[in-house]
Amino acid sequence: QVQLVESGGGLVQPGGSLRLSCAASGSIFGIRGMGWYRQAPGKQRELVARIYRDNTTYYADSVKGRFTISRGNPKNTVYLQMSSLKPEDTAVYYCNVQRLVGVDFWGQGTQVTVSS
Repeated sequence: QVQLVESGGGLVQPGGSLRLSCAASGSIFGIRGMGWYRQAPGKQRELVARIYRDNTTYYADSVKGRFTISRGNPKNTVYLQMSSLKPEDTAVYYCNVQRLVGVDFWGQGTQVTVSS
């Protein structure tokens, strides 16, 4: 049974930084990409950033230049470095593994709160 374990969320002041981590327990085959989504209260879940198997990346316009996604070693880990955080970045952040075939895997979410 594959599980995605997230860590690194918390409370930070505007302008601050946080680093989210996601590690997969168990082997995952056929990964198309790994990424992070977020969901703020009353809003739909949105894709924040994704890194594909060829190491190309995607970022939502709202986080470009502020967030950086990377993969770790072993390859079933993914990080999201968040800088210059804004109150509108407040949300529950979810790790996601997108597969070439089959359903995606999801983490349980980690809360990020940006507030003074």
